[in-house]
Amino acid sequence: MFLTAAGAPYDFRYRTLTSEPYEIVLVLLSVPLFNEALQDVFGANAANARLRDLSGFEDPQLIALLQQLRDEAMRPAASRVFVRGIAQAIAIHLARNYTAVTENGRGETSGLPGFKLRRVTDWMAEHLAEEFSLARLAEQACMSEFHFNRLFKRATGVPPSQYQIKLRLDAARRLLRETKKSVITIANEVGYSNPSHFAQLFRKETGLAPTEYRREG
Repeated sequence: MFLTAAGAPYDFRYRTLTSEPYEIVLVLLSVPLFNEALQDVFGANAANARLRDLSGFEDPQLIALLQQLRDEAMRPAASRVFVRGIAQAIAIHLARNYTAVTENGRGETSGLPGFKLRRVTDWMAEHLAEEFSLARLAEQACMSEFHFNRLFKRATGVPPSQYQIKLRLDAARRLLRETKKSVITIANEVGYSNPSHFAQLFRKETGLAPTEYRREG
């Protein structure tokens, strides 16, 4: 999934893993509806809350809400009341999980500009197996390391090094579900030459060892 606030044009790239047909679903929430959710979640501090830009993330709870929205929209006589209820639930979920509260009100930037964030996260996804380098990431954003690190964390909620770990483990989960490659091979493909270290990180993220995750999938 891809998430962004209104404003500048939003470009995204994706790659299909199989020849199976697929759908792209675009969901737009109105500003008044989202502001209502921010008010409910943050109260008097709602004016300082900002939606973060995120690229290529997974969220089972949000997917379930979007599926309900899609199913209702496909009905011959969709209910406006039901659609608004789902939209409110989506807005609250986004406000709770994907907003950052700034200190200086609306004049303060919430993080990297969307196009720079997407450039960096796309580059990280394409270079998963490479050793983490803050300098190379900052170069992609045309910023100093200090400034980039601060704005990236503000935009995503985590520092670049932790974001790379998440990308690697997300890729590992997909490979475990969709291929028969060995755990060692998968660990190497996502950047971990030490299988034990990979298994430790994977268990910390998912609560399961890689082999257990594959069996349950």
